[in-house]
Amino acid sequence: MNMTALLMTSALMISSSAAWSAATIGTPAPDATLRDTTGAVHQISDLQGKTVVLEWTNHDCPFVQKHYGSDNMQRLQRDAATREVVWLTVISSAPGEQGHVTPEQADALTVRRNASPSAVILDEDGSAGRLYDAKTTPHMFVIDPEGALVYAGGIDSIPSADPADIPRAVPHLELAMAATAAGKDVPVATSRPYGCSIKYAK
Repeated sequence: MNMTALLMTSALMISSSAAWSAATIGTPAPDATLRDTTGAVHQISDLQGKTVVLEWTNHDCPFVQKHYGSDNMQRLQRDAATREVVWLTVISSAPGEQGHVTPEQADALTVRRNASPSAVILDEDGSAGRLYDAKTTPHMFVIDPEGALVYAGGIDSIPSADPADIPRAVPHLELAMAATAAGKDVPVATSRPYGCSIKYAK
């Protein structure tokens, strides 16, 4: 089995076992307390009035590299900024695990990749990730201005690590973010997340 096929199989195994529930959509988003690389605290409940995107990430994950290496994730972040959407990139990799970074390393990654989230959140103990039941990197969530969770799932519809698949995929996150920022209903509220499993603290 070649590497691409292996990665696709791994993604499908992760996404098929992931627990995602439409029952959470339309209910208040978990009120996580998030600390960013500067030490500033972001409380989800304090962000009411804004559309919020949560992006779980691990820079060593091939599926994350697919979206950052192609500028797809950065394009979505730039689009979010034009819509006054708060975009929080969350790193839940535990110390010693793949994807763990210091605040300085996280900031250097942001600069090197020309990324533009509103903030990068360090979630070493995994408390925020577990609160949202985040399973993979990437795993995407959208919260509406009333504080309700309106999207949870994959960034798009094709679970591969191949950037060539991006133009062919249904852009679930992009559609959900745009609809929410415009005050419209999200066309697809849940989808299967795909990617690498989050390396939580044991």
